[in-house]
Amino acid sequence: MVHHRDEFAVLATIFGLATSLGLGASQVNAGLAMLLGLEDSLNSKISVIILVTFVTILSVIRGLDGGVKILSNANMLLAASLLVFVVLIGSTGDVGSWIAFTTEHYAKNILPLSNFVGREDIDWMRDWTVFYWAWWVSWSPFVGLFIARISRGRTVREFMLAVLFIPTLVTIIWMSVFGMNAIAQAQAGIGSLADGISSVSLTTFQMLENLPFAEITTFVGILLVLIFFITSSDSGSLVIDSITAGGKLDSPAPQRIFWAVIQGLIAGVLLYGGGQYALSALQAGTVATGIPFTLVLLFISISLFKGLRSSLKEDRANS
Repeated sequence: MVHHRDEFAVLATIFGLATSLGLGASQVNAGLAMLLGLEDSLNSKISVIILVTFVTILSVIRGLDGGVKILSNANMLLAASLLVFVVLIGSTGDVGSWIAFTTEHYAKNILPLSNFVGREDIDWMRDWTVFYWAWWVSWSPFVGLFIARISRGRTVREFMLAVLFIPTLVTIIWMSVFGMNAIAQAQAGIGSLADGISSVSLTTFQMLENLPFAEITTFVGILLVLIFFITSSDSGSLVIDSITAGGKLDSPAPQRIFWAVIQGLIAGVLLYGGGQYALSALQAGTVATGIPFTLVLLFISISLFKGLRSSLKEDRANS
C-alpha cells in the first residue's frame, strides 16, 4: 500500500533525478562538442538522455551487485585517477593551502548563503540557494533509503562518518583542486577561462584543455559525468520501485525498467519544453516537487530523533 507521503517521495525523487539527468546531458553534450566538434543542440542532449536511460535499464536489470556496484567502483577509480592527474600536472601551488582556503570559506559562508531571509543577491538566491535546497530535498528520499539499504549492519557512527563527513571532505578536495586550477588559469590569462565563464557546462573541459593529454582527460571527464548519472538513475529507480511495490526488494524487472524510462522521459520533456529556457524548466520542476516534500522531511527528522533517543534509552537500560 502506497501512502501519501510515499507519493510525495516518488514525485520528488523522479523530478530530482530528471533534473540531474537534464543538467548532466547538457554537460556531456558540451564536452562532446569540444572534443569531437559535435553540434551543441537540443537533439544532441536528448540523445545523451536516451543513452543514459538505455544503460540504466541494463544496469537495473542486473541488480544492485551486478549493476550499480560495478559502475560505482569503476567511477570512483576514474575520478581518483583524474584528481591525482590534475594535482600533479595542473597549476603549481600548495594544494594544502587551497584546501584550507576552501574549507575556511565554506565554513564561513554556508549559513549566510543558505539563508533566504534579508538577502540582497536575489538572482544568486533564486538560482542557487532556493534551487539547491529543493534539489537536495528531492534527492533525500531515494538517497536515504538506498544508503540505508546498503549500510545494513553498520553503526550510526559509521553511517554518519561514511555518509556525511567523508563525502564532504572529498568534495572540498575535488572543488579545491579543480576550482583553484581554473582560477589560476584565468588569472594567468591562459585559455578560454581568461575571458570569464561563457558556459557552466564547459568550465571543467575548458580547464582540462590547457593541461597535457587534454583529449584523454576530456574523454575521462565525459565518461565520469555519464556514469555518475547512470548510477544515480539506477539507484533511484530501484528505490522508487521498492516504494511503489510496498517495500519489496524483488519486484519484477519490467517494473524497475518502467521507472528508469519515466525519469528519462521527464528529463527529455523538460529540456524540450523549456527550449532556450531549458535550465529554468529543470529548476522549476525540482523546486515544485522538492519544496512540498520539505514538510514531510521535517516530520521524518523528528521521528528519527525520537527513535534514536528511544533506542539510546533502551541500550542504557540494558547495560
